[in-house]
Amino acid sequence: MRISNKLALLTAALVMSSVSGCTTASQGDASAQNPATAPVSSASEQGGVNEEARALLPQSMRDKGTLVMATDPTYPPFEYFETDNKTVIGWDVDMGNVLASSLGLKAQYVPATFDTILPGLASNKYDAGMSAFNVTEERQKVVDFVPYISGGSGMAVLPGNPAKLSMTAASLCGKKIAAQKGTHESLDILPTMSEECTGSGEQAINQAVFPTQTDANLALLSGRVDGVMADSIPLSYQGALAENKFELAAGGDYEPRLTGIALNKESGLRPAITAAMKAIVQSKTYSDINKRWGIPSGSSITADQISK
Repeated sequence: MRISNKLALLTAALVMSSVSGCTTASQGDASAQNPATAPVSSASEQGGVNEEARALLPQSMRDKGTLVMATDPTYPPFEYFETDNKTVIGWDVDMGNVLASSLGLKAQYVPATFDTILPGLASNKYDAGMSAFNVTEERQKVVDFVPYISGGSGMAVLPGNPAKLSMTAASLCGKKIAAQKGTHESLDILPTMSEECTGSGEQAINQAVFPTQTDANLALLSGRVDGVMADSIPLSYQGALAENKFELAAGGDYEPRLTGIALNKESGLRPAITAAMKAIVQSKTYSDINKRWGIPSGSSITADQISK
């Protein structure tokens, strides 16, 4: 059952610090701005339609005219519902709008739970997955990615970090740690760290996997888990939105990695979206969107980091 948007934002804030990311966004920056109304340059301001990129689109996509993107709207600042509980806003939405516009297309966002998006791409239910996906080797076996930002994982804890947690296996052994279903944290990082615990004779990590990030955050706020593991950018941002009712555990981001748009390998969209994204990350629009949503400068990527 979906909780109210206000509570969703409060709990989501628990787990955000640095985009499906690696550096810590300042809580002051996140709380001081109103990202939904802050200015951001449009595709027309960066040169309108990128004709070279548009020419790489499959004819079927040009004829359709709409880029359908699935997103899990429980993950501020990347994607979440506005106060009307219908309109999806966030970093991914701003970026997706600019991307679609630069290709001469309209953007359409379809809310979906995170772990259903990649299967939905495989069945051609969506054209793209725009939901802060970490680029991992396992996922690359199933879908193509076009990176657009960088970041790592972090740990959300209650103020003062009473359980003394960090992004190390030694601090998590025997503790109950939450993560969202289908994320890199739930599928790879937590299981690997738990094996480290048992391998050294310690108790395994009690892994609590929730269907949405909001559910995981609520579990922390209600004392049902000791910590929440997720991308650091969202964790930090959500902590600021939650008026510091939780915080990011000290320490740098864990395993910085690229984050990007997921595409069906057979869609033929990768060349066009790659060309468009390379132009976007070199434009003022990219820095405007990052600033609007409190993304730290260290999470920006260059055109050279985008797959050819």
